[in-house]
Amino acid sequence: MSTPIASSASAIGLSGLRAAQLRLDVGAHNIANAQTPGFQRQQVVQTANPESGGVSARVERETQAAAEGGDLGHLAEDLVGGKMALYSFAANLKVVKTEQDMLGTLFDAKA
Repeated sequence: MSTPIASSASAIGLSGLRAAQLRLDVGAHNIANAQTPGFQRQQVVQTANPESGGVSARVERETQAAAEGGDLGHLAEDLVGGKMALYSFAANLKVVKTEQDMLGTLFDAKA
C-alpha cells in the first residue's frame, strides 16, 4: 500500500528531527563525560527506513578501535557533529513546515 506524499514528507521530516536531536544529545553526553574515569563514548547509528520513509537512529557504545584518537580529536568530532546536527535539524524542520504549508494551501483551496 502506498503512503500519501504529505504523510511521507511528514514521516521523513519528523524522523530526521528525532535523529538530529539524538545526535546533539549524544555529543553533549560525550563532551560532559569525557574526563570521567572508565567512560566509554557513544555514537549514533542511522539507518534508512524505505517502507515508512525517513530514518531510524539508535545509540551504540563506540568500539575500542573507534574510541582511540585522544580527547582533543574526540572533542573536535563532537563539536563538528553538533554543528552538523543543528543544520540537519533546521533542514528537517523546514520539510515539516513546508508540508504543513502545503496542506494549509490545499485546505484553503478546497474551502
